[in-house]
Amino acid sequence: MNLQATLTRVVKQAVHSIFNANLESVEFQATRKEFAGDITIVVFPMLRVVKGNPVKIGESIGEYLVENVEEVKAYNVVKGFLNVEIVDAYYVDFFNTIKDNNSFGFTSPKKDEKAIMVEYSSPNTNKPLHLGHIRNNLLGYSVAEIIKASGKNVYKTQIINDRGIHICKSMLAWQRFGEGETPESTGLKGDKLVGNYYVKFDKEYKKEIEALIAEGKTNEEAKKQAPILIEAQQMLQKWESGDKDVVALWEKMNQWVYDGFSITYKNLGVDFDKLYYESETYLLGKEFVDEGLKTGVFYKKEDGSVWCDLTEDGLDEKIVLRSDGTAVYMTQDIGTAIQRIKDFPDVGGMVYTVGNEQDYHFQVLFLILKKLGFDWAKNLYHLSYGMVDLPSGKMKSREGTVVDADDLITDMASTAQEISEDLGKLDGYSDEEKANLYKTIGLGALKYYILKVDPKKRILFDPKESIDFQGNTGPFIQYTYARIQSILRKAEAINGVSSSKIEKTFALQDKEKAVLKQLQLFPEVIQNAAQNHSPALIANYIYELVKEYNSFFQNLPIVMGNDDKASVVFRVQLSKTVGNTIKNAFKLLGISVPERM
Repeated sequence: MNLQATLTRVVKQAVHSIFNANLESVEFQATRKEFAGDITIVVFPMLRVVKGNPVKIGESIGEYLVENVEEVKAYNVVKGFLNVEIVDAYYVDFFNTIKDNNSFGFTSPKKDEKAIMVEYSSPNTNKPLHLGHIRNNLLGYSVAEIIKASGKNVYKTQIINDRGIHICKSMLAWQRFGEGETPESTGLKGDKLVGNYYVKFDKEYKKEIEALIAEGKTNEEAKKQAPILIEAQQMLQKWESGDKDVVALWEKMNQWVYDGFSITYKNLGVDFDKLYYESETYLLGKEFVDEGLKTGVFYKKEDGSVWCDLTEDGLDEKIVLRSDGTAVYMTQDIGTAIQRIKDFPDVGGMVYTVGNEQDYHFQVLFLILKKLGFDWAKNLYHLSYGMVDLPSGKMKSREGTVVDADDLITDMASTAQEISEDLGKLDGYSDEEKANLYKTIGLGALKYYILKVDPKKRILFDPKESIDFQGNTGPFIQYTYARIQSILRKAEAINGVSSSKIEKTFALQDKEKAVLKQLQLFPEVIQNAAQNHSPALIANYIYELVKEYNSFFQNLPIVMGNDDKASVVFRVQLSKTVGNTIKNAFKLLGISVPERM
């Protein structure tokens, strides 16, 4: 039984024994730093069942705890807050159980635990990945890793939007203006080459619109009648009917894009267990429309279209099949969700990482799947996130003003190089070591800056601000990790430092205890982050741990200037454990840590 559970049980006993009352629950919070104590019991909620002065009530409970809980050595009451002091031996025991555990905080999956599928990225194959995709990928990947660490099996997936009019626009522009160029002939990544033709299409389309308006057409008429758009629509019809030449061009250009995406994913440090393609899933779901018609979940209108009436659920009516029998996105998403359960029968829930502009879509999707009778539909979650802006403003793909993901990754490494060189900390590094370090710092800065923010909030991303070696940043935490590795290298010559057990009688300094108390929170933080689908909880936890460790480091000698062998052993082991926790927490965020910096 953990300490909080023990305190809960004994506090309830105390209230029953002293006041003849029954408490349903006990509220805890961290003790404020200006007061003595390690954990605080909030007395005010008890006043519902115990009448009297909260200070007197707190003192009575405090006396009872000192007498009945061996871990409690003292207490003090401030207004309605009972601050409890815990014996050092409790923290020393805890430390001895975790100091050699490299996976401290992580939970292994139970044998019969249902798996979770996490979908993220899901790009269109008409352009490279951009800054918005970076937030999507980082969130999805990190949430998958956190859920895995919380004790569940996880599958990472994406659905690639590889069909539709937007793909045909790039294809047609390449046919017209490409003169046969390829990624090999141009030296461009395939996704960038295809994206250039998407931009080219838009420029030509705008020229044709202007020409038609000059001939007397209205703006709306010109948009619909532009020859290049009509030709792209005809190309889409040919693709859907299986035209050999169009399908061959589609396969060739999509492969260019897939090859380009693979490079970006590798550089970003994300991966997938299963890929789905819209070209293979867009017809899925139709059979379940028929099932829904039979069970009354859907109804048919006079024109033959099929709808789901969700007005009683506070939503509206949603079309699931057009009058001509063709599917809509909702139909496809219904079918794809069901197909995933068929492909992975151990999956009991799914997380969809998609921007907040699709909030309503997922409300409807999840509700329809529940109405269709799928038990796993109650375990569907939309990981909704806000946009990422830059100081320079919004991005538009078709105008070519997006912040390209590859360029941003490269720029982050360059910014890290510039700042690192100014600080002059890299003497003795080879050029290759420097390049790897710049990439590690740059990517760490980018990932941490994005993931430390609650997913639902919009972000203004400032690259220079993210690469700061002070404050709540990735590089600050990476630097602390590297400093710890330096301490460990210096301590290697001291026999027994890395393995000796800490004696239960070891007396802790306040700064040491503060670090241990923060370490204790790690398993609970992982569970909370998994339940809330929030990497921000991990990021901000590790920042608090690093702050506590740096305060300990600055106030207490670890190896040099410390003549107490037991103290040296403990402080080196504590440093090592903090280093491992930083590394493990950052791994959940997809961030690497440098051994030297």
